[in-house]
Amino acid sequence: MIGNEIKELFGIKYPIIQAGMVWCSGWKLASAVSKAGGLGIIGAGSMHPETFEEHIKKYKAVCNRPFAVNLPLLYPEMDSMVAIIEEQKVPIVFTSAGNPKKYTAHLKSKGITVVHVVSSLKFALKAQEAGVDAVVAEGFEAGGHNGKDETTTFCLLPLVVKSLDIPVIAAGGIGDGKSMLAAFALGAHGVQIGSRFAITKESSAHQNYKDAVVAAGEGATALTLKQITPVRLIKNKFYQQVEEAESKGASTEELVQLLGKRRAKLGIFEGDLEEGELEIGQFSAAILDVPSAFDLVKTLWEDYENEKSSFIKRLS
Repeated sequence: MIGNEIKELFGIKYPIIQAGMVWCSGWKLASAVSKAGGLGIIGAGSMHPETFEEHIKKYKAVCNRPFAVNLPLLYPEMDSMVAIIEEQKVPIVFTSAGNPKKYTAHLKSKGITVVHVVSSLKFALKAQEAGVDAVVAEGFEAGGHNGKDETTTFCLLPLVVKSLDIPVIAAGGIGDGKSMLAAFALGAHGVQIGSRFAITKESSAHQNYKDAVVAAGEGATALTLKQITPVRLIKNKFYQQVEEAESKGASTEELVQLLGKRRAKLGIFEGDLEEGELEIGQFSAAILDVPSAFDLVKTLWEDYENEKSSFIKRLS
């Protein structure tokens, strides 16, 4: 059966994983996804250690189903986050944006399942060598921080599946039954979905941000800031400032100064649609409403089953 390896690895009903998105993935979103049978993730990237611990405790107070946390390894305070993970007995950790060797062996020695997010076959092989239990193969379509090579999900995924001996989770451009079916057809053992879950009632993103994504159409996003860390953004005033600076040959230092601090918080969490960094994936063009995350998990799986049945009928 599709997804059995991932369902058994995580102890979940559906092979649907909610991404650990900054300023969106708090305990409310994670618990709603897990209660529905998917794997909810608390995103540590936007949290200080005390806030991170608070979200884990609040999750555990309302939900006893498996959950994970996401650790972007390029962020500071990761040692403190790892200590909290051990103390709070978090069962699953997704690492990203850094070298998986740094924490994988230590986390696994504590009985924790470790998954690493990669944007290339090269890094997928390194993650497997580091001992992770699974990888997320994330393509260029995804929101947030992304791969410099701009490899699409459906080009990256079969390469990784063919080359690895561990389960592979597909991410980037996936947010409905059709895209899930396509990912499974290319060998994915599960899917990780970010943008679609970012625009749900339980997401901690600001309503202005959610409305902006619903209003965004095809071509509304672009991958930028490649000199620093590639990130996919909605094209707003801040994005135009970056484009103008890059067209004039701005140095890395000048771009870092333009980016400043708190840009993602300003846009996603505080709702400043002009000066904020509005991270979202290309699937945003297909997002037309703001459902509950609990209902979305059920809808996604039902849509997948319907699409699979329709596809089989077309073949017969």
